[in-house]
Amino acid sequence: MTDTSSAGERFDDGLATRKAVLGDEYVEKSLANAGEFGWPLQKLTTEYCWNEIWNRPGLDRRARSLLNLGMIAALNRPHEFRIHVNGALNNGLSKEEIREAILQIAFYCGGPAALDANRILTEVLKERGEL
Repeated sequence: MTDTSSAGERFDDGLATRKAVLGDEYVEKSLANAGEFGWPLQKLTTEYCWNEIWNRPGLDRRARSLLNLGMIAALNRPHEFRIHVNGALNNGLSKEEIREAILQIAFYCGGPAALDANRILTEVLKERGEL
C-alpha cells in the first residue's frame, strides 16, 4: 500500500476518523489543550494512528476498538481505556460485548486489570445513561 496523499490530507482524514470514534468534543479539547509544545504529538497521532492505522481496510472500526480495549487494559492505562470504551460504543460494540472482553481480559491480563476495566465501563455506561 503506497500512500501518495499529502500531510494535510493525512491529518484531515485522521482527524475525521478520530472525531468519529472519540467524539468531536473530546478531540477538540485535546487539540486545544496541546499548545505549541504538545502539538507535534497531536499531529503525529492524528496522521499516523488515526489515519494510517485506523483507516486501513484490513479491519473495521469495531474490531479495532475491541483490540484496543484488550491492549490498553493490558498496559494498565485507565485514562485511555475510558476514552476507548466510549469509542467502542460509538463504533457499535454493545455493553455486553465489552463486558465479555473484560472477562477475557481477567484471565489474560489479570484480575486487577479486569477490575479497573469493569469499573471504568460501569462509570462510562452510567455517564451515557446506558446503565
